[in-house]
Amino acid sequence: MLTKLPLLRRLEAKITFLRKYRQQNIRTFSLLFTVGLGSTLAVSVFSLNVTNNGETIQKANANTIAQNNSSKRVIRIGYQKAATILYALKAKGELEKALKASGSSITWTEFPAGPPMLEALNAGSIDFGYTGEAPPIFAQAAGTPFVYVAYDPYGPKAEAILVHKDSPIKNVADLKGKKVAFAKGANVNYLVVKALEKAGLKYTDIKPTFLAPADGRAAFEGKNVDAWAVWDPYLAAAQKATGARTLTDATGLAPNRGYYLAAKSFVEKNPAALKTVLAGVTKVSDWAKKNPPEVAKLLSPVLGIDAAVLEVAEKRRKYGIFPLTNDVITKQQEIADTFYKINLIPKQIKVKEIVWQGKK
Repeated sequence: MLTKLPLLRRLEAKITFLRKYRQQNIRTFSLLFTVGLGSTLAVSVFSLNVTNNGETIQKANANTIAQNNSSKRVIRIGYQKAATILYALKAKGELEKALKASGSSITWTEFPAGPPMLEALNAGSIDFGYTGEAPPIFAQAAGTPFVYVAYDPYGPKAEAILVHKDSPIKNVADLKGKKVAFAKGANVNYLVVKALEKAGLKYTDIKPTFLAPADGRAAFEGKNVDAWAVWDPYLAAAQKATGARTLTDATGLAPNRGYYLAAKSFVEKNPAALKTVLAGVTKVSDWAKKNPPEVAKLLSPVLGIDAAVLEVAEKRRKYGIFPLTNDVITKQQEIADTFYKINLIPKQIKVKEIVWQGKK
């Protein structure tokens, strides 16, 4: 027993040491936790305030941010240089002045054609834009959240299917088995479908070559395609430069209307701003209708197309900004149904479901 006593004392001493060590660790951890938490809180409080160009924004106050955004709204407009009205609206700068009173401003984003503009609308990158009749149908089928807010008549003479001046192709029926270039999802896509149908051909009877206008022109001039469907002013420019023959325009085949579109969220939150934009569009459209030479001069340097050629294009189009009527909606629905039947869109859609009723 006596021989074991030193061992017991040693064990008791060890246990006492471990208890003290544990208590010390707990106190140290508590201190570190307190300091760490305090630092975290300090960082968190500090992070509530950020400086942007000398102005302190309270991130924690979401209501203040929302109020600032609504009173100083940035309206994002998509445009195409070839789309006369919106480009003229941008160039003249009058819309900026009209919106300045409400504290709103504008950013402009250029697109080569309607389909990529609708992609930007779907991504939330723009609020308002203008395209031909086909892109909105593809966009609605894809679930893009937008509405039709107005249309312009544009006209069937402003798009056509061209062939080379020395081409053996004499009519649309001769396109069977041929390469036909056009921008997929653009107005001319529908023109091609209807022209083939009238000639007794199916869409599958040709070899579609999907190209944007600039690439389509290069392919056409290089004779890498047999025909090219395109719209003004690219149409007028190609006719002038290459002497291309018009196989058919859209007369009796397609209405070739243009549509003003807006993001659904923009329409719901900013109806007053939308009406201001449409008023500006209407004003410029009225000006353009009366001044084709001035419009041509305005567009010439940015498009790189001779003003005389652009004037030809302007004179054969129609003008006006109108709310969608039942007849217009019905025709747009016919285009959608046609695209569905030939499997260009994955599902049937109802155009009337996304027509804005705010502009009467």
